[in-house]
Amino acid sequence: MQPVSGALGAEVRAVMLAELDDAGFERLRALWLQHLVLFLPGQDLQPDEHVALARRFGQPEIHPFITKLDDEHPEIVVLGQDTRADIFHTDVTFSRTPPLTAILHARIMPESGGDTIFTNQHLAYEGLSAPMRDMLDGLTAVHTAASFGHPEIRSEHPVVRIHPETGRPSLFVNRSFTRFIPQLSRPESDSLLGYLFSWSEQPQLQCRYRWSPGTIGIWDNRCTQHLAVNDYPPGTPRRIERVTVLGDEPRGGAARWGHYEPEMLSASTAVYAFSQPGSARPVTVDDRQNSI
Repeated sequence: MQPVSGALGAEVRAVMLAELDDAGFERLRALWLQHLVLFLPGQDLQPDEHVALARRFGQPEIHPFITKLDDEHPEIVVLGQDTRADIFHTDVTFSRTPPLTAILHARIMPESGGDTIFTNQHLAYEGLSAPMRDMLDGLTAVHTAASFGHPEIRSEHPVVRIHPETGRPSLFVNRSFTRFIPQLSRPESDSLLGYLFSWSEQPQLQCRYRWSPGTIGIWDNRCTQHLAVNDYPPGTPRRIERVTVLGDEPRGGAARWGHYEPEMLSASTAVYAFSQPGSARPVTVDDRQNSI
């Protein structure tokens, strides 16, 4: 086992996943929980073996939007040469129960380019100041499938997720699917999310992996983000087969605020935060109506 970076990721060799017994799988799973993403080169899983490995983690997902391998293996989605996932994201957070993990099998890769970057969202949370962590612990965020053309598909999750197995907190927002924080006004939400997106993607939180055909990647979707680097020409042969495993409903700390509702003042008494030129008196709604 060789760590890929100081933040997360490990490469595991001399293990054949198709031949892994129960004891070997438990050791592999412990490494996965420790390093968050594992890379295993030199594999050649057949479709049935790929699905069987996923079932050792849990129930495979049937993805609602991505192309499937075939009718016999609807659990396996195919990411081809024109599939570009070059925005940091955590998979399918618009679901009430986002995936536990994904098992990616690199079949055909460009001669150069096409790496994947992963980020450690435990470290993203732990690197924030104590006052910021305290505020985020009481917030939720709305995630939608708008990037797939379905903004009506949405779920609300804690901004800080507690890992159900390790108990370790992590940031749980991402640039692809997180739309707003309902406890804040929209300008406040946009500003805070913009900051958190950038914070969670910092180089010191990352590992970058160069795929080779036959490599299997397994990541913990509950506490990581990833991005496929779009640095190879259009039409370059690239094929990845992936099985995703269903997860649980994210849990965090107790919510401390309700959803934001702006105060609704009557038209006769509402006061705007600006004054007429040359006047020290704030302009009321009635003033503005009389001046039109």
